[in-house]
Amino acid sequence: MTGLIGRKLGMTRVFDAEGAHVPVTVIEAGPCPVVQVAGTQIQLGFGAKKPKRTAKALAGHVKKAGLETAPRVLQSFVLAAGGEAPKPGESVTVAIFAAGDRVKITGVTKGRGFQGVVHRHHFGGGPETHGNTRHRKPGSIAPGTDPSRIIKGKRMPGHMGARRFTELGLRVVKVDAERNLLFVRGSVPGPFNGLVTVRKQGGRSRHD
Repeated sequence: MTGLIGRKLGMTRVFDAEGAHVPVTVIEAGPCPVVQVAGTQIQLGFGAKKPKRTAKALAGHVKKAGLETAPRVLQSFVLAAGGEAPKPGESVTVAIFAAGDRVKITGVTKGRGFQGVVHRHHFGGGPETHGNTRHRKPGSIAPGTDPSRIIKGKRMPGHMGARRFTELGLRVVKVDAERNLLFVRGSVPGPFNGLVTVRKQGGRSRHD
């Protein structure tokens, strides 16, 4: 398997063999039951839905895999080349990862609501002097007569956060298989208890 579904628990720190401080994000990754196997696509589930909130179609879908409770979330992963596909009903655990692995983690960032350009795009703002009325305003936003319109992609005030984001090249520092915990160096998108997807990735990390 190449990935798991998990839940962000928060941040802490650990110390490596040389005694250096390492900031890590703790993720509860799995166990994820296998719901469906279709070629190289493996559908995994995470969490549990209340029976009264489970659609009949979803209940019938997971019943084929021998699951009594429908997972809260479903996600498909690509089977690793040369790997053996798990059978429906089996569980995939955090043991698929090892310390030193490179991973990419996807989550939904914290929502910030409607924000101005100073907060959203880190503009410097106007002069902080008496009489000035443009302390946090964007300034000129378009040319004059040509092309007489706002250029596409112009940085403007608007909704900030609450978007799908993937952090690349993070390094697994520690794996706690007994408690289904994954310790990843660096920050991970999303709030505490937010759902995340952890996938294996090759290449170097930006934290090295």
